[in-house]
Amino acid sequence: MKEGTDLVNEQVISVWVRDPRIQKNDFWHAYIDYEICLHTDSVCFTKKISCVRRRFSEFVWLRQKLQANSMLMVQLPGLPPKNPFFSMNNAQQISERMKGLQKFLEKILNNPLLLSDSCLHLFLQSQLSVSKIEACAAGRTHYSVAQAVQCCGHRRFKFDVDSQTDVSMSCDSDSDSSECRDAEPQMNDLATNKAESTDSLDFMGTSQEENLSCSSGST
Repeated sequence: MKEGTDLVNEQVISVWVRDPRIQKNDFWHAYIDYEICLHTDSVCFTKKISCVRRRFSEFVWLRQKLQANSMLMVQLPGLPPKNPFFSMNNAQQISERMKGLQKFLEKILNNPLLLSDSCLHLFLQSQLSVSKIEACAAGRTHYSVAQAVQCCGHRRFKFDVDSQTDVSMSCDSDSDSSECRDAEPQMNDLATNKAESTDSLDFMGTSQEENLSCSSGST
């Protein structure tokens, strides 16, 4: 029994939040999303390498959902504080938020109780919208959690027809989306301000990221 416990303790779950990008809904409305890359050898995950994109408001939803699902048995770590003056033109603010989101996920993934939550797995390893995540985790979809995870990255993934964000999340709750018009050039500043943790992902070449996509016949 002790050997089994040691084996679990030796399993590694590494997560990185990187590559912030501005996504435009229209000329006046936009938001920033971030790439979440996960590498693991943990038995808790059927997919060992994955990359998805999520926005700040989806992290807020995840924390609320995990707190509710855990029946208050777990004190969840906090997210980066909301900033009413958050600007898409401010590379430092974006970098600080990105680091805070990574710390949040690192703490979440260190909790064995939370690792059993299907919403967490779908958040990290599928590109389903939050409404579809809730439906899938509750068994209200014609596809399973495992199918949604395995098909993540497939461009024609029919399960994810609404993976563009929900209407309720049309802009980040603490940012002024009207600033997006001139924001894209400012994102280049982040190239010199990336967190050190993202450097460890350099070994992931384009060919490896392509391997994340499953074939249409995957189950």
